[in-house]
Amino acid sequence: MRCQRCGRPTCPQCQRPAPVGIQCVDCVAAASRATAPRAAFGDGRVSDRPVATIVIIAACVVVYVLQRLVPGFTTTWVFTPAVGSVEPWRFLTAAFLHSPSSLLHIVFNMVALWMVGPFLEQSLGRVRYVTLYLVSALAGSVGVLVAAYATGTPGAWNTQVLGASGAVFGLFGAVLVVLRRTGRSAGGIIGVIVLNVAIGFVVSGVAWQAHLGGLAAGALLGAAYAYAPRSSRRAVGIGASLGLVAVLVTVTVAIYRSVGLL
Repeated sequence: MRCQRCGRPTCPQCQRPAPVGIQCVDCVAAASRATAPRAAFGDGRVSDRPVATIVIIAACVVVYVLQRLVPGFTTTWVFTPAVGSVEPWRFLTAAFLHSPSSLLHIVFNMVALWMVGPFLEQSLGRVRYVTLYLVSALAGSVGVLVAAYATGTPGAWNTQVLGASGAVFGLFGAVLVVLRRTGRSAGGIIGVIVLNVAIGFVVSGVAWQAHLGGLAAGALLGAAYAYAPRSSRRAVGIGASLGLVAVLVTVTVAIYRSVGLL
């Protein structure tokens, strides 16, 4: 029998039923690739399953289990402005930690991530989405450092900060920009942002500095991804991501040098 699409002979093992007749495996695969959705502001095609969001949530859950089971795990990876100068990886690792004594801490952050993550992953593509998440997490920790430097109080330099909320606020900022770019209503996400920012100033123990840092970085990076011309989308995306990281690193180094920690 011949494939109804390309006309080539196909053996019984390679035949695939079609609405009319049969198709070969090559034509079926080509049709599948052709119908796969493309990221609205990305370079490639995306799947219906938000793989990157699922992986990030799974990583946070695994780390949370380790925090509960391994003594000293949290202390090793949590971020404090005073320690960040000698152990800079804490700027990022803190975003995967959550309070071991509070199940609601990780639940709230993961629910918020699941609410906005798949939409952004579909809109930006996995690479841009993961980059946005990590850069926002970094910006959240830098926001804590900047606030500690601005206040000048010793307690602020030794306050432990952990949680994915800085990165999640970065996603909030990017969602706001993407919705506006596509002409969709952004009233809901604006309400969520205002409410959560207000909670950070009212409820004690909430790192509002990380929220604001992540929100600003996410909005800036989201704007670069969403408003870049299609012809130069990749160059703008790479340049904006590296440029924002360079700014965050420069600010961090300047602060640590000014206080004698570098």
